Parts: sequence; C-alpha cells; structure tokens
Amino acid sequence: MRILGRHLLAELTECQSPVLENITELEKAMKEAAERSGATVVNSVFHRYNPQGLSGIVVIAESHISIHTWPEYRYAAVDCFTCGSHVDPRKALEYLGQVLKCGAMQVRDLNRGMPSETDEHIALK
Repeated sequence: MRILGRHLLAELTECQSPVLENITELEKAMKEAAERSGATVVNSVFHRYNPQGLSGIVVIAESHISIHTWPEYRYAAVDCFTCGSHVDPRKALEYLGQVLKCGAMQVRDLNRGMPSETDEHIALK
C-alpha cells in the first residue's frame, strides 16, 4: 500500500464522565486531544441529538478527529485520521479515555492509501 495516513478507530466503553453529554466540555476535550497528539486544529463542529448524544469533528491540518457519543450506553466511538509522521493519534485517544473515564478501549489501527505491491509511506509536501 502507498500509505497516505493512519486511521485509528476506537470503541470507548464503560465511560463514567458527564462530558459524554456536555457539548461545550466535549468540544474542549477534543481540541485538547488533537493538540496533545501534535496536530494543528483548524476548525470544529459539534451537534446535540434529541433526546441525548453528541457528534463532533475537529478538523486538523493533518486530517480529522471525530466522536459520536451514546450516554445511555456509556459509549463513545472515536476516529482519528492523521497524515504525516509528527502526529501521534494514540496520544489523542489516551487523553480522551482519561477525560471520558472509560473503563475499556478497543482500537483498530488502519493504514489508509492506495493499493500497491509494497508498503511505502508517501511523504506529504
């Protein structure tokens, strides 16, 4: 694969934090997670669902970090898609796990890019 970026898909379960339902605090935590990973925050958009749950995305210069919460299940789904070698998306997930006080986290780490005979990282210009 001609690797353009990494995409971490995380399942955060047994979350104990009221931040799952607090749109202001969740947006703040997501931006902080991006910064802790070494990413550059560009913009963010968050939405509250009725009767509960939040979705949000933080656009970073290196791609994005998104979240969807189900407070009634104490669950959050987080995607961290990053390009370049200076961003560590695992640091973002570690921070979000702490903020949401999750009891367990499962992470899938995928390379994103174009099919190829060999694995190579494509340098961003």
